Amino acid sequence: MSAAIEPELGWLAPEVEEELPALRLLVSEVAVGRRTPLTGAAPPDIAGRLRELSNRFRGPRAVGIRREPVPAAYRVFFRHIGLDPDVVRTPIEAAALERMMHGGFPTGGLLEDVLLIALADTAVPVWALDGESVDGKLGIRTSREGEMLGSSPQASTLPAGRLVVADSSTALAVLFGELADSHSAGPGTRRLRLFAVQVAGVPTLYVEEALWSVRVALERP
Repeated sequence: MSAAIEPELGWLAPEVEEELPALRLLVSEVAVGRRTPLTGAAPPDIAGRLRELSNRFRGPRAVGIRREPVPAAYRVFFRHIGLDPDVVRTPIEAAALERMMHGGFPTGGLLEDVLLIALADTAVPVWALDGESVDGKLGIRTSREGEMLGSSPQASTLPAGRLVVADSSTALAVLFGELADSHSAGPGTRRLRLFAVQVAGVPTLYVEEALWSVRVALERP
């Protein structure tokens, strides 16, 4: 991976770094080159890649995915932050379940399909924010009492102490959870801020590969 497209490291609030020293947030910007709206049907190359992965990602792997090193590392992290991975599934396990239920990976539009391809390839989840809505660098901190998820007046209220991905002023996403609607990518979004979460046991190469995969798929015309 060339230095020109290496992701940047997000910040960690002191209380988060003290409790979770192996946690890292990797961030990358994308200038969307595709003419297809991000929420529109994926073009043939992306749709074909998703079908190919569906054919490769069959029952035995889907059932045993939690025992692979990267998914297992995310399961350990979920337990560490108080989430039961058998109830709140890790992203790759949730995708594997969808694959089994639908007989293939369901399409959700260009952006969702590209993110799903990166996840299926690496087991590392990537999230995308509307780059124009982000104020400064991204990082991870705990939510404040009464804080809203996003900047919309209709945004939901977060409980205090929840781990969130935030910019300099606003909580934009719950860690491994919901993205703020007011900061999500829309059909005409042309600049994205991608982020991926690295935990203990997940090699940096896998995280960088996931971000690179999304970036390359969306930057091409």
